[in-house]
Amino acid sequence: MYGHMGRLAASVAAGAVLLIAGCFRPPGPAPGPSPGDDRAQPPRRAPQSSATPFWVNPRGTAARQAAALRARGRADEAGLIEEKIAAQPVAEWIGTKAPRAETARLTRAAARENRDALLVLYNIPHRDCGQFSKGGAPDGAAYRRWLAEVVAGIGDRPATVVLEPDAVPHIVDGCTPPVYHQERYRLLAEAVERLKALPRTRVYLDAGNPRWITDPGRLTGPLRRAGIDRADGFALNTANYRTTAENRGYGRALSRLLGGGKTFVIDTSRNGNGPLPASGGQGMSWCNPPGRALGEPPTTRTGDGLVDAYLWIKRPGESDGTCRGGPPAGRWWTEYALGLARNADW
Repeated sequence: MYGHMGRLAASVAAGAVLLIAGCFRPPGPAPGPSPGDDRAQPPRRAPQSSATPFWVNPRGTAARQAAALRARGRADEAGLIEEKIAAQPVAEWIGTKAPRAETARLTRAAARENRDALLVLYNIPHRDCGQFSKGGAPDGAAYRRWLAEVVAGIGDRPATVVLEPDAVPHIVDGCTPPVYHQERYRLLAEAVERLKALPRTRVYLDAGNPRWITDPGRLTGPLRRAGIDRADGFALNTANYRTTAENRGYGRALSRLLGGGKTFVIDTSRNGNGPLPASGGQGMSWCNPPGRALGEPPTTRTGDGLVDAYLWIKRPGESDGTCRGGPPAGRWWTEYALGLARNADW
């Protein structure tokens, strides 16, 4: 998932992109922080911004890692991580070990602060075509059981869900073998239906990024089969680095092809400097590219009626995979996180 899109999930409990430049790759299953990090208590954060309705987890990965840095005497670096990353609402990737309990804990904590939980579901069978974020549920029945637990955990609390990064684009680009297509479409459509049956849940079906499926017309049929008509919209740029302007243009074109009016969200977590320039080498350009920066902070004030929000879907500071010296997908990488924060222009 990371390769194609350059993406996603730290806490996908080892369990929510290919080798084509510009595809997306999700964060893969992410083991927890380094040993000892949980002993360091994250500092109290400032009041949450009114520019976004999404909850900031005070014990998210970045907050815990910043606390660990501070405990080791690296106060300046800890402060940078706290200010630039830990203070922002980032998506929570739901794992597989106790999905109902995990989802309930997150949505309850958000509701207590009158905020929405931002969740990623990333457990589709045959996930990521066997690449860095490979895995997912062993079969359709297991996926349905997992989804039922997630749905029960959300209940009537407010949540925004980004559904299965790269699942549809991997069908379109041919990475996912045809034998799995029908089941995947069915599982995605069922997931949209079950999530939208909840009273306060918004759902955005992942649609890759502008340099993955370059012709948005190729996505319209697959997205419809996957339930886009019932979903609130689609998500772009998950775990990738394409610019916000490029994603807006692509999203508007895709929305028009879907009949007009279908809104979308953009992952701006790491697109502050855009993608790795061609001169920088395109080998696995989606995987931990150097010199990148945090993008626009999460907000629903986008100034564009079709763009519902800029979100941090990929959790900044978590590796895309074991490339360029990085740890496994979803693991925290302090030096990379510091680079993203230092390069941010805000």
